[in-house]
Amino acid sequence: MFTKDYADDLSATVRYALETTRAVALCPFHSEVTIRIGDDAAESHAFERAKKVVKSDGANWEPKVLREEIGRQLSEVADGTCPLCASH
Repeated sequence: MFTKDYADDLSATVRYALETTRAVALCPFHSEVTIRIGDDAAESHAFERAKKVVKSDGANWEPKVLREEIGRQLSEVADGTCPLCASH
């Protein structure tokens, strides 16, 4: 996916940043489960990467908005392990 494909969508921009910095990963056995890796450096890098994304109007996302969206997305994923794998 190219930057222009998600730059105008806050949720997609943050998801891209989290995935490409390896702050989150999909469970290899349950593709519907996203796992938070728990790497503070990767999460900080994701924030910095998302800040650099330029929207089609030439603007960047506001840092406060990015922090809130990163927090929202990280709060919705499994923490450290896949709950479906852990239940077996």
